[in-house]
Amino acid sequence: MSAKGQGDPGEDHASRVGAESPCSDMKRAAAKKLIERYFYQLTEGCGNPHCGNQNCASSGKITNLTPNQAAAQAIQLFSQEARLCDGTQPSKVARTTLDAGTESLAKSLPVKNVNPTCSDEGTILAECRKAICFLLDSMCQQTCTTEDNVNSVEVINIPNSKVDTSKTKTKSFAKSKEEISANRSSMGDTITLHSSTSNLTSNEDKLLNILKKHNIHIPKYSIKPVEKQSRKYKKQRKSEPYLTEAKLLDIINKCKSEGSYSLLIHTLGEVFSSREALSRSFQKTEKNDSPLAALLDRAPDNLLRPPADLNKEAVRSLQGEDKEEDSSDPSPTVPPNDDDTSVDLLAVRRAFKALWTLPGEAFESALVNALVTLADTIELHLRVFGKTPSHSMDSLLNVFLIVFEIPMLGNSEYLELALHMLCKAVSCFPTLAQAKLARVWARHCKPTLPSLLQALQELITVKVISGSFSRDYCVQDADTITAPTKVMRILYYASMLAGELDGAELASSEDGDTTNIDKSGPCTMTSQIPQDPLAKELGISALDARKPFISFTDFYNEPLSDAIEMDKDFAYYKSEEPQKFSFMNYAFILTPATKTLGLYYDNRIRMYNERRMSFLQTVVGQPTNPYLRLRVRRDHLIDDALVELEMVAMENPSDLKKQLVVEFEGEQGVDEGGVSKEFFQLVVEEIFNPDYGMFTTQEDTQMTWFNPTSFESDAQFTLIGVVLGLAIYNNVILDVRFPMVVYRKLLGRKGGFADLEDWSPTLYRTLTELMEYTEDDMSDTFMQTFRVGYKDVFGSISFHDLRENGDETYVTQENKKEFVDLYADFLLNKSVERQFKAFRRGFQMVTDESPLALLFRPEEIEQLVCGSKIFDFAELEAATEYEGGYTVDSEAVRNFWRVAHSLPPESQRRLLQFTTGSDRVPVGGLSRLKMVIARHGPDSDRLPIAHTCFNVLLLPDYSTIEKLQDRLLKAINYSKGFGML
Repeated sequence: MSAKGQGDPGEDHASRVGAESPCSDMKRAAAKKLIERYFYQLTEGCGNPHCGNQNCASSGKITNLTPNQAAAQAIQLFSQEARLCDGTQPSKVARTTLDAGTESLAKSLPVKNVNPTCSDEGTILAECRKAICFLLDSMCQQTCTTEDNVNSVEVINIPNSKVDTSKTKTKSFAKSKEEISANRSSMGDTITLHSSTSNLTSNEDKLLNILKKHNIHIPKYSIKPVEKQSRKYKKQRKSEPYLTEAKLLDIINKCKSEGSYSLLIHTLGEVFSSREALSRSFQKTEKNDSPLAALLDRAPDNLLRPPADLNKEAVRSLQGEDKEEDSSDPSPTVPPNDDDTSVDLLAVRRAFKALWTLPGEAFESALVNALVTLADTIELHLRVFGKTPSHSMDSLLNVFLIVFEIPMLGNSEYLELALHMLCKAVSCFPTLAQAKLARVWARHCKPTLPSLLQALQELITVKVISGSFSRDYCVQDADTITAPTKVMRILYYASMLAGELDGAELASSEDGDTTNIDKSGPCTMTSQIPQDPLAKELGISALDARKPFISFTDFYNEPLSDAIEMDKDFAYYKSEEPQKFSFMNYAFILTPATKTLGLYYDNRIRMYNERRMSFLQTVVGQPTNPYLRLRVRRDHLIDDALVELEMVAMENPSDLKKQLVVEFEGEQGVDEGGVSKEFFQLVVEEIFNPDYGMFTTQEDTQMTWFNPTSFESDAQFTLIGVVLGLAIYNNVILDVRFPMVVYRKLLGRKGGFADLEDWSPTLYRTLTELMEYTEDDMSDTFMQTFRVGYKDVFGSISFHDLRENGDETYVTQENKKEFVDLYADFLLNKSVERQFKAFRRGFQMVTDESPLALLFRPEEIEQLVCGSKIFDFAELEAATEYEGGYTVDSEAVRNFWRVAHSLPPESQRRLLQFTTGSDRVPVGGLSRLKMVIARHGPDSDRLPIAHTCFNVLLLPDYSTIEKLQDRLLKAINYSKGFGML
């Protein structure tokens, strides 16, 4: 019984658990304890060599069991209410201050190492005791002269009948050498080893000689002295605070019974304000980190229902044993992997759950103040000392693993004071420590991640809304916003690790493909983009996450995105000063519309740089064009455009990064953006038409895909890639319907089986059924070989062997995954390898230096290219401005919106195209268009006129709604081309 085991331990523990569930939790704990006794009976035995219990290791009837096998069998014995030997219990041998040498001495004394038939067995044991006593006499003379010289002792019990290898660590404080000798002589069979700082080699030799004389094999050993410690230091170590689940429950129940929470407040303040104390709290032990403990933690309540004969006294007895173990100092197990931890997180959650059954005012103020002190101390330590040893960093991680389990971090008290201070401390962690925190969160803290993300989002939102920001002090300068963002990045990657990730075979990707096309071409996109150091350390990116544990969209923070001045943020992004914080490096928190604005600034600055270089070249006598100017004919649009772009790509690819200016031959329109929009729309309509032969249309999705049997040259596909890159570079939305796998491949990932769901849902369902089929008659049921067929653009059937002699190899249970992977790889990668390589090369000629891959995921790039799918004219009306005498209450304006809302969707798109030059909805919705309606004179029969470059609609003040509708429909249905007013 430990020092804390006074009174009725069962009642104490029952009252502790009663804070959560007085009955069920008590029974569950008792059942788990009983299963543990079965476990140790199977693995260690009861110690009786004549035991007749066939389920006991001491009986010799049990073969060697692995820990997992023993755990499973223990649960089975529990359910059968099998016989349990008396005295069987988990080993509670604490680690001693003596090293392996002393353990060898103990292990060399069991009776199995002594001939049991030897007639002088008692003499041998007497000689052993005599030798050890001789050793003790020498040690005591050197070390036990005063009371302060006596340290911890190790007791080894050697009964007369047999030698027991059990060891019990205890403390002895003798008052004099005579008392020690008296104690030793009176102990009989108990031998006390005092640690010492002296050299014990000669005494060890005497002991060895006597034991070896009687043919008792003793492994090589040594007794290392324990460093002497002053009594003051020992008392400090003994009283160093820490918490366990049992201790906290004891304190809670004691405070309830006394009607005062001063002890709880003092304890929480003392532990949660100290890094050392908190890092030692809630530690796993070797027992509760065993396979049995892991199995019991996952066991449902009905499995752990106690047997009927488990009476109240037995329940209390088992709980009392638990209490004894909880009262000992924590001995944390060393995490074997980067994603493991020594913190017992399940115990932490149970403890916090019990704590928050109390009224909050009883302790929360003390806890918040303690957390603020803790965060300040850790942040100061990390900023001053910089690098921290790995063992010290592990203790820091333990601290924050416990702290971030607090369920009320999102409450106002914690948001205002503690949470952002904790985030500041975590933001000072080195990348290696942040990576480990992400791994541990992903493996052990899945239930906590959504609530932690919500708390961080609330903190950022509150600080953005309540802050006063200006051009001189913007959101990027507020550490109350940037620090939670840095912690959210760790959570972002933890969510990916906790979700579904692609295999490594898809990650080694398309990056090397472009180098085989043109050695003189530009570098690949990924080589130009700075990689997130945390992503590099973890070895993952957003492209690897098929289905993150928390949706990517949940990380968006709209108030923050609206408050950011992207021109300032882009300047910080380009700055080489490390203290400048840019949200472009934390793009997961920004909405696609805000990221699009950041990309716009990057593209515009590159255009202006090219323009300045052109002017400089003109000054030195080399006339150049500051724009990428294309002059095309409407009836020969594709030929003219592709020829001119091919010339630019061959002669000077850097010209592709200039601002695009399009002129339609014979038309007077000046390109300020509107002409380019129509140019891209016309090119896309023609070149992606299946009749052109470069692309096909999927039957079940109407998606556009590369024609695997196209007769067009690689140069044609390269130029199509250039067109797509130019559209993004010039902020133009296209009417293109690519499957998502195209954008994944553009960012450097190969297509896989999961991509077939979007590419061809029918085929995906068929292959999924094949993968889920479990019967052995697969070859007879599906009749599928490794030869597959596909249609070309002319409707002819072609065949392809996925592996050698594919027509002779049937798909079976053993090779079905190989078949599915090879089939997907053929359809999405190999069959269009030539076409897509050329297409991607053209795309990268424009976007290779762009932060496109840094800012956007494949789903967001689709929005960037195709626009939003949400078509809401109410958003457009709310964002429209009025000029030239019109107001929102003008009769003509009200009539216009009545007509616009009554139009069918197709006519609404024509109206949008007539007004803005494109029928696509920009990223962020129609509210981003900022359309202007201006008065164009009094009532007349003239048609409305639009300036597509500036999204301006000139609308005469028509007298009736019928006349306005007639004039407007004629304009949007029959007007094409550009003219001068």
